[in-house]
Amino acid sequence: MKFRNFFKILNNGVQLHYCTQPQPIQKITEKIGFIGDGNMAKAICFSVEKHNIIDFSQVYVSSPYRANLNIWKEKGANISIHNYEVARNADVIFLAVKPHFLKNALDGILENNNVDDIKNKLFISILAGYTLEDLEQFLKPFKESRIIRVMPNTPVLVGEGCTVYCPGKNVTQNDLSIVKTLMEVTGLCFEVEERFIDPIAAVCASGPAYTYLFIEALSDGGVRMGLHREMATMLAAQTVLGAGKMVLSTNKHMGTLKDDVCSAGGTTIAGIHALEKGGVRGSVIDAVQSATNRAAELRKAK
Repeated sequence: MKFRNFFKILNNGVQLHYCTQPQPIQKITEKIGFIGDGNMAKAICFSVEKHNIIDFSQVYVSSPYRANLNIWKEKGANISIHNYEVARNADVIFLAVKPHFLKNALDGILENNNVDDIKNKLFISILAGYTLEDLEQFLKPFKESRIIRVMPNTPVLVGEGCTVYCPGKNVTQNDLSIVKTLMEVTGLCFEVEERFIDPIAAVCASGPAYTYLFIEALSDGGVRMGLHREMATMLAAQTVLGAGKMVLSTNKHMGTLKDDVCSAGGTTIAGIHALEKGGVRGSVIDAVQSATNRAAELRKAK
């Protein structure tokens, strides 16, 4: 049993709700495929399996590099260097290649003489830069297939991820149920309009990298002032984790939480002053803007 939290989309924004009763973990029977074996594919699959939603025997994964598949094989997944094998055997197929490799990956499937075997599939795209319209066009040769665009982040691996999804045409309630069952156990998961995907990706999908940079800098500061690295990193990481939980659990504005820590004339406000002089706030906003704009550039480039 697990307590799940979820978002409900309201007309005036997104409101966080918490289930008050434990929800039973629902195991799914569909075969799950990954075209692409990178870090995000591993994070999703390994987390979902850890929560007993699937077994590795249900998993099919492909990569052009056989050596990359060894870790999957050791865990009991079905592996292949041919994307067609994943597309033929799996019911739910994650498109998890780098965006610029998508066309080649799908072309490799279409070149197979038995492509008519691939129908009535649910495709889940985790690719930046490809809209639902783009993806539906790519998947036209696969009869009765549906597409859901999903944007997760790497902390799904440890059950603290943030995932949003947007369904394409002809997606069924069962398709949505599969996505929610797979992704809710990895952290927050909610549906959004497609126009929000790029800025959400800039905050959530790219955000862990910004946060790691901050944690490293906070650790560096501790080392600069005499702490051992291991202690400084542990304290910095736990501080960021705790601060995030304070934001989610107290319902207080971040400015209020900051003010609660800043005593008049004290040490914390002196540190805040230094951060503001360094332009930290503006730099983070610029990072989100740059990542969002880059997604648009990727669309144009393809």
